[in-house]
Amino acid sequence: MPRYFLVLALTLAGTQCRADDLKPLSNVKYGEHPRQVLDFYPATSDKPTPVVLYIHGGGWRGGDKKTNPKAFLDKGISVVAINYRYVQNAKDDNTEPPVKAPLSDAARALQFVRSMAAEWNLDKKRIGATGGSAGACSSLWLAFHDDMADPKSDDPISHESTRLYCAAVNGAQVSLDPKELREWMPNYGYGAHAFGLPNFQSLIDNREKVLPLIKAYSPIEHVSKDDPPIALIYGGEVPVVGASPKDPTHSGIMGVKLEERLKDVGVDVVLIHPGRTHPKYKSSTDYLIDRLLN
Repeated sequence: MPRYFLVLALTLAGTQCRADDLKPLSNVKYGEHPRQVLDFYPATSDKPTPVVLYIHGGGWRGGDKKTNPKAFLDKGISVVAINYRYVQNAKDDNTEPPVKAPLSDAARALQFVRSMAAEWNLDKKRIGATGGSAGACSSLWLAFHDDMADPKSDDPISHESTRLYCAAVNGAQVSLDPKELREWMPNYGYGAHAFGLPNFQSLIDNREKVLPLIKAYSPIEHVSKDDPPIALIYGGEVPVVGASPKDPTHSGIMGVKLEERLKDVGVDVVLIHPGRTHPKYKSSTDYLIDRLLN
């Protein structure tokens, strides 16, 4: 029996570790693919702890889950850091479009973590996601997407919610729509690989054909009034919509546009960039600690 099903079976049978029994766990499988593994860093607590779900960056083509959880553990917040299938792994099981592999893995990992709440002494409600670049995009996609729980599934893990309590991200891509992105930044050129296309011009040329997929996997397309609080942190230049920044892939211009959308529907949002500081938060870590503990 695969480890993740075995652990789930023990959980459902009523087996539960005391908080002081919990130890860090490495490469816990939440799926069958070699990259569907996570590391668990438990905070010491006599009550269920909030959780930070860390999704690494790397353009969905590289990167690793290695992280330093100390700042969260010191505050009584557990951390789960996940690996996921890269876009190039999507062909392993004919996943289309390729970006579905990392994004659906993030959702599955979140469901798995919730399924382990009793075993790992976790608060199933207070889970906040974070990450940078592609990991930030994945976090926002989870934050805005309708719940993907399937209560009719034969798989108990699929019964768990995919909704987040909050998210705080760094350098996030908020859209995969080439038309929209070029309107915001004329020099934008990232994201064709998400749809298995060789370059940005091919994404522009095939936009109408892949538009349903663009809308399905662009975080900004899923924004609604019931979404959780969000913090968006960007470096680089002061964002000016319509300009051509040095690093368009991580530009705060995207944060400005997402903030507009979130405010339009009444979602609580904090945006930090070189032109705007915040009196309370200097980082995504500050935001997550405050939100998850209050």
